[in-house]
Amino acid sequence: MATSADLTPSPVDLTGEIEVLGRIADSSNLAVLARVSTLPGGHVIYKPIRGERPLWDFPEGTLAGREVAAQVVSELGGWDVVPPTVMRDGPLGPGSVQLWIGDPFESVADDVVVDLVPEGRTPEGWSAVLDGETPGGSAVTVVHSRADDVRSLAVLDAALNNSDRKGSHCLRDADGRLWAIDHGVTFSPTPKLRTVLWGWAGEPIVDADLARLERLRRALEASDVRDRLLVLLPVADVDALLLRVARLIDRGVHPSPRRDWPSVPWPPL
Repeated sequence: MATSADLTPSPVDLTGEIEVLGRIADSSNLAVLARVSTLPGGHVIYKPIRGERPLWDFPEGTLAGREVAAQVVSELGGWDVVPPTVMRDGPLGPGSVQLWIGDPFESVADDVVVDLVPEGRTPEGWSAVLDGETPGGSAVTVVHSRADDVRSLAVLDAALNNSDRKGSHCLRDADGRLWAIDHGVTFSPTPKLRTVLWGWAGEPIVDADLARLERLRRALEASDVRDRLLVLLPVADVDALLLRVARLIDRGVHPSPRRDWPSVPWPPL
């Protein structure tokens, strides 16, 4: 696996010296908050390969590459929702480095994409995903926004075969722009789509997203793009990506949950 930041062109410069500030305590794998000397005033999340927890269904040491590959695919198709992400070396060894959206020391924006509401009270412009209850016993429904950019993200997740699209992985910055983070368990050649964004299941994919998929398919058929992804992913994952994209275009509808695989990540938020 390569460790050069040049593998993933980025609109911000993430090549400078990394200063580790502290570990992100609630991450299942080693993830640290850091500064990069070429990014004045900004922060990054650095995920060293050496800190990845082995998983039964993903090859060991490949999660960082998947983080970077997700940004590459987002850019190639014109979604542009994954923050700038590169593979590079750092004080804890090679890993992914991604621009941190917002200020890590301030609370997140109130403009949430996924939320909890009292059971059965789905607001207008939102979709219900599942019912449950809080630790205190209150009946609730998990809902997500039906905004156009969220719908586009659902299409990207289907292309990525994202196995962990939680609500907290969907962010809006101060300008209201949607961003998507945490793509370590993506690109498996086995169907594993697990998401909170099921509100469009079975509905036609809109023309704008079909155009993004077609743009991505054309890019993936180029040998230089394939080579770029093969530095980050196993060959079977790259082959499966192209097949998924072609299938989404041919069928023209949002996928529906499978009966043989958990359809919603836990916790969903």
